[in-house]
Amino acid sequence: MSDRGQTSSSAVCTVQDLHHHYGEHAALGGIDLTLNSGHVFALLGPNGSGKTTLFRILCTLLPIQQGQVRIGGFDCQHQPLEVRRQIGIVFQAPSLDLKLTIDENIACQGALYGIHGAALRDRRDAVLQQLDLVERRHQPCQMLSGGLKRRVELAKGMLHRPRLLLLDEPSTGLDPKARLKLWDFIRELAEQGTAVLLTTHLLEEADKADEIAIMSQGKLIAEGTPGELRAELGDGLITIEAKDASRVETVLRDQFQLQPQRVHQQVRLRVDSPATLIPELVDALGEDAQSVSLGRPSLEDVFIAKTGQAFTP
Repeated sequence: MSDRGQTSSSAVCTVQDLHHHYGEHAALGGIDLTLNSGHVFALLGPNGSGKTTLFRILCTLLPIQQGQVRIGGFDCQHQPLEVRRQIGIVFQAPSLDLKLTIDENIACQGALYGIHGAALRDRRDAVLQQLDLVERRHQPCQMLSGGLKRRVELAKGMLHRPRLLLLDEPSTGLDPKARLKLWDFIRELAEQGTAVLLTTHLLEEADKADEIAIMSQGKLIAEGTPGELRAELGDGLITIEAKDASRVETVLRDQFQLQPQRVHQQVRLRVDSPATLIPELVDALGEDAQSVSLGRPSLEDVFIAKTGQAFTP
């Protein structure tokens, strides 16, 4: 991420050495993050990686056991009310009153933040216009599609003009078209200066973010832009499918002095010049290799390279 681990003039949120335990289980084991204004930041990881715990701490729903979190210049542990004024939240679980209209749901949100009268009308009109909901404002929310409901949730989260918008698995339950539309709005928010943090277990969703932190077992195992993370794996990734993966590993180490990585019955190699190597591998492995394929590194490959495990949402 920009200025990794350092507070910059555009930093909206800084997390330093954050730990959290549930009994003997370490849900977070020393997290450091810097989130800057105008950036979309994705927390990517399988279930149980610590994403939800970190998200709940940033929302001030869990106490800070060890470490420090500051949002908008305020300390989450000692100034939670001030922090809540700096953040907007869209949880994975729906929060709409389905019997109320879009206008009424947003008015209820305004009341929670003390926004009334002309200020409420102006802000409500602005977010409805931004999210293309003006023509539906008088419809009960129970009549809306999943994608439209998600946009109303966004409107609620944006009403008080937060500096940091927190989105928990924002694409859950949305069809592909609705996901694309949602990302248009997320990108527009970032362009206006809002810092956006989203949690996801979807590789293709994380790939759209400006910056990514990959989490596993309560730790950040990789961070950077999607391009930076892939570049760490070289120009290409060779994947060998084998019945006897152990024998293939031995050949690669002894004959080619390579350092393969094994995932189930796959053997993987990160190389800078794969095209010249593949014919030699095919000749040396013979029938031990069921298939040899070459591809550009993906975020899943980054996760596998860092953990030695397949990415399983």
